Amino acid sequence: MTFGKTAAVAWLVSLSATNVALLAMVLFLPFLELRAGQFDNAASVIDVVLGFSSGIMVPLALAVLAFILMLPLSRFLLLIYALGPVTIGQDNLPNAKRALRLAFFLKPWAMAEIFMVGVAVALVKLADLATIAIGPAFWIFALIVILNAYQDTLMCRHTLWTALTCNG
Repeated sequence: MTFGKTAAVAWLVSLSATNVALLAMVLFLPFLELRAGQFDNAASVIDVVLGFSSGIMVPLALAVLAFILMLPLSRFLLLIYALGPVTIGQDNLPNAKRALRLAFFLKPWAMAEIFMVGVAVALVKLADLATIAIGPAFWIFALIVILNAYQDTLMCRHTLWTALTCNG
């Protein structure tokens, strides 16, 4: 395996680890703060999910949790599991090929960027009704979307499969 391929796999694993840490911060840091007259409310992503967690809104809460947080998190963790040993020259972990295959399968279903587009549309609509302050979780989530897009440019399936199969 050439140095370029090894470096790309290492970058992919390190970006996945970075995204895992950033997703953990997004959960609890304030995402948006709304102010309208006497009303003042700051909400994190987990607050939004919990806010929809009763009655008929439970499916929406589960969908938000799955598509925005759990699927991207699962994908990042699967990439780390499958390719982490490759980057440090260790033997593959059990079921590494299955983990990489599942990470490829989850790619179209991890919809963080769609969430950000939806938030942007909502912000435009809410701007006339309230004062909106964007919290640190919003910017971290935007960074995750950018890092994820960059990570996808490094994901040549052939190179990753070759790295994995040549490793062990």
